[in-house]
Amino acid sequence: MRAALLAVTASAVLLAPTPVAAATGTAPTPVAAATGTAPTPVAAATGTAPAPVAATGTAAAATARCPTVPAPAVSRPPRPSPPPAVPEQRVVGGAGLATSGLVVPAGVGVPPAITATSWLVADLDTGQVLGGCGPHEYGTPASVQKLLLAATMLPRLDPKQTVTVTAADMDIEPGSSAVGLVEGGRYTVETVWLGLLLNSGNEAANVLARLGGGADGAAGGVRAMNEQAHRLGALQTHAVTPSGLDGKGQFTSAYDLALIARACFAEPTFRRYALTEQTQIPAQPAQRTKGFQIQNENQLIYRYPGALGGKTGFTDLARHTYVGAAQRDGRRLVVTLLGAEPAPLRGWEQGAALLDWGFTLPRDAAVGRLVEPGELTATPSAAPSELAAPGAPRPAAASGPVHNSSRLLWSVTALSGAGVLLLGGLLWRRRRRLP
Repeated sequence: MRAALLAVTASAVLLAPTPVAAATGTAPTPVAAATGTAPTPVAAATGTAPAPVAATGTAAAATARCPTVPAPAVSRPPRPSPPPAVPEQRVVGGAGLATSGLVVPAGVGVPPAITATSWLVADLDTGQVLGGCGPHEYGTPASVQKLLLAATMLPRLDPKQTVTVTAADMDIEPGSSAVGLVEGGRYTVETVWLGLLLNSGNEAANVLARLGGGADGAAGGVRAMNEQAHRLGALQTHAVTPSGLDGKGQFTSAYDLALIARACFAEPTFRRYALTEQTQIPAQPAQRTKGFQIQNENQLIYRYPGALGGKTGFTDLARHTYVGAAQRDGRRLVVTLLGAEPAPLRGWEQGAALLDWGFTLPRDAAVGRLVEPGELTATPSAAPSELAAPGAPRPAAASGPVHNSSRLLWSVTALSGAGVLLLGGLLWRRRRRLP
C-alpha cells in the first residue's frame, strides 16, 4: 500500500505544471519594464497592479487628471449605468491602462485639452498605445459602432452583389441619420457600404447586418459583431444595434475602438471607402426616386494632411464620438474618443489635435499596446499577455504563450513518464526480492 501511494504521489508531483504568471494571476509587466520609460504616475508605474475603483470602491493611487476644456452645458438623457468593472479587462494591453485618468509616457509634452471624456492614441502598425485618458472606461459608441459592423461584415459580403432593401431595413429611429435608400430599391453592396461610411446611414447598417447575419438576419449580424469584438480583444464592447443607435446595455471603450479601427484599416477595401469623398446613389425607377450624390462627412479627410479616414458619431446620449487615422513620415496613428462636445472644438478637430500630439512623440514611446486578434481568446484561462517591447515584431495571436506552454507541458510530461517508469521498475525489483 505504501509503495502504491508513493507511486501515485510521485506521479502527481512530476505531472504538476510549473507555475507561470498567467496561472498565478501575476499582473503583466509594467510599461516601464518594456520601454525604459514609465507612464505618468499611476498605480502601474510603481510596479503594483491597480485596484479598479468600480470593483473595490478604493483607489490604489492618485489618478492623474486628463487635460480638459470647459464645454457648454447641454440637455441630455440620463447616462446609462455601465456594467460592473472587470479587473482583468481593465489591464488588457498593459497594467498602466487601468486608470480613469491620464496615462502618457514620462517626459513627453502634455496632450491637448479637449472635451472628450475618454480617448486613446495608438500606432496602427506596431500596436503601441501612445497615451490615453480613461482608455478602459465604458462609453456609449453612437455611429462609430459602424466600424465594428465593417470589421465583421466586410470579409463576408461580395461588394458586387445586388441587394433589395426591405421594410425591416427601413425601421430606424425617426430623424436619425439615413443615407436615403428606399424600400424595394436595389443597390450593390458597395453602394450600401459607401452609404454607411460616408453618410452614416442607419438603414444601410440594417441592410448589411441582415445580409451578413445568415438565417437570423439582422439579429444574427449583431451577434456576429459581438463575436468579432470578442475575437479582437474588445472585451468591453457589446453591440445591441448594428448602427450604433442607442440600445440598453450597449457600451464600448476608447481602447476597444482602437482595436476595432485597427482591424478595419487592415482591410484595403475599407481604406478605399474611408477616403472616398463622394459617390452617387443610383435612381430607383420602380420607386420613382431620382439618383443623388452623397459626400463624406468626416472632415479629417479634407482638412488634415495625411488623413486616412475614420468615422464620426453622435446621439443625444453618447454625445460626439470619433475615430480617425492619419500617416506622417511613414508612421500611421489612430485616435479614438468618446463623450465629446462640439465646442470649442468639434469631434474631428479634437481627434486631429490628439494626432498632432501623437506624431510629436518618439517612436519608442508607449504606455501599453493593442492586443492581436485572437490573442485573448486563444488562451481563455490566461491573464492578459505582457507588453511587447516597442519596435519588436508583433507575434501571431498568442503564438508565444501557446508555444512556450506546449513545450513546457511536453517536457514535464516526458520527465514525468520517465520518473514513473523508473519508480515502477524499482518497485517491481523490490517485489521480486520479497518472499
